[in-house]
Amino acid sequence: MATPFSSTTSLRSVFQPKQIPPPKALLSIRGLNCVKCGSTTTHLSSWKSASNYIRIRRHALMLPTQPFQSGNLSKYRRGVIRAATIEEIEAEKALIEKDVRARMEKTIDTVRSSFNSIRTGRANPAMLDKIEVEYYGSPVGLKSIAQISTPDASSLLIQPYDKSSLKSIEKAIVNSNLGMTPNNDGEVIRLTLPQLTSERRKELSKVVAKQAEEGKVAVRNIRRDALKAYDKLEKEKKLSEDNVKDLSSDLQKLTDDYMKKIDVIYKQKEKELLKV
Repeated sequence: MATPFSSTTSLRSVFQPKQIPPPKALLSIRGLNCVKCGSTTTHLSSWKSASNYIRIRRHALMLPTQPFQSGNLSKYRRGVIRAATIEEIEAEKALIEKDVRARMEKTIDTVRSSFNSIRTGRANPAMLDKIEVEYYGSPVGLKSIAQISTPDASSLLIQPYDKSSLKSIEKAIVNSNLGMTPNNDGEVIRLTLPQLTSERRKELSKVVAKQAEEGKVAVRNIRRDALKAYDKLEKEKKLSEDNVKDLSSDLQKLTDDYMKKIDVIYKQKEKELLKV
């Protein structure tokens, strides 16, 4: 049964919908409206039960006035920075270490080759390793166009694969400052090692010492390049300061080992030179 109207009841109060208070603010937001995009950039101070879309942007929130749609989603996207994985960092470290070892080994080979090219009292085909011959307009290594042998302890025999290159080989040997006079008989070239004087031995010893020092400088430069590579990884936040210190310490030990290798082959060569 319908409730009867009271004479004092206002028709306006009956037919007008009941005023519902706005939802309680669990979050109070203060900020500024963006004139360009209509969004509000604000700082979070408490929670609010609202259906606005929020995008965390460091310490601020982006509150667009309209919900996201497929057409305007891209303007709210932010770039993502991908951190390197442990495997990738280890791979970079291993690559640096591998490069260091390979370059230092190559330096040792270069020093040894330079030492072999300096003659001692005994004939050795390696003495001719650095000689290049002008062959059909291009410089080539002597060993690539001729066979070299040692008939005895004080002579070398050069037999070219192409006899037309004899003149060029002879010229290259004369210009090499090896201190040997080639004997060309039209078939082969013979080289006889003269006895080294005491003064000549001392001069060659100084040359060997200089070559050894050049090898050490090359090793130090390789170490310097590796340290730069480690510093770069530290700046990229791939290595910590402690990691770099440990790697630098290991690198110094490796450098010292190769320095000792150079000293060993240098002393061996010096002994050969000074031996009468």
